[in-house]
Amino acid sequence: ASGKGGVGKSTTSCNLALGFAALGLKAGILDADIYGPSLPKLFGLRGKPRQVGPRMLEPLERFGVQVMSIGFVVEEDSAMIWRGAMVISAITQLLREVAWKDLDILVVDLPPGTGDAQLTMAQQAPLAGAVIVSTPQDIALIDARRGIAMFEKVNIPLLGLIENMSSFCCPACQNVTPIFGHGGARQEAETRGIPYLGEVPLDMKIRQTSDDGRPIVATEPDSIHARHYIEIARNIWATIV
Repeated sequence: ASGKGGVGKSTTSCNLALGFAALGLKAGILDADIYGPSLPKLFGLRGKPRQVGPRMLEPLERFGVQVMSIGFVVEEDSAMIWRGAMVISAITQLLREVAWKDLDILVVDLPPGTGDAQLTMAQQAPLAGAVIVSTPQDIALIDARRGIAMFEKVNIPLLGLIENMSSFCCPACQNVTPIFGHGGARQEAETRGIPYLGEVPLDMKIRQTSDDGRPIVATEPDSIHARHYIEIARNIWATIV
């Protein structure tokens, strides 16, 4: 989750699910962002889920991860002009009417903010905990605090905080520049007494592989960036179990 958009939450969710799979777990990911589903693009998946039984849909699968998104059942460029009740209904269906196969862990990619989608998840699913994604700068951390406060109010455990776009290493001169600052999420986690799960740099390779539907953990698992995600996934799993 995140309190705001643009912090790389969907890319992080995608690569964390792949990180769990890389650890040998049976992983799935649910796209709960009804207005802006990103997982079909990130996983390079097209097509509609197969119906199994009267109401159940079978998740699509790629790179060893089961994936479900409303983006599979609506046109890519269509606008979801829905009121809150319709969003709640759609998320409830995605929770109850998907035939997941033998999962060890299900990652839920929530939309930005602290609204209907988050409350529906908190009230209708037995969540193991929430992971907050933030960039290091103060303006992002303000919104991250709102996300933390929301999960505390609905009694969902906070598994930790991830600092995304933590720094940028110039490929030409190898100089590391903290474009959005550095260490803000770590400091916030320490201040609030919640785990700090790790940081992911700002890197063009992550952006390119995500845009191509070939996430970096799946296609370049030995790269330094993939190792960041896999290590964070290991930290989360250790907290859960």
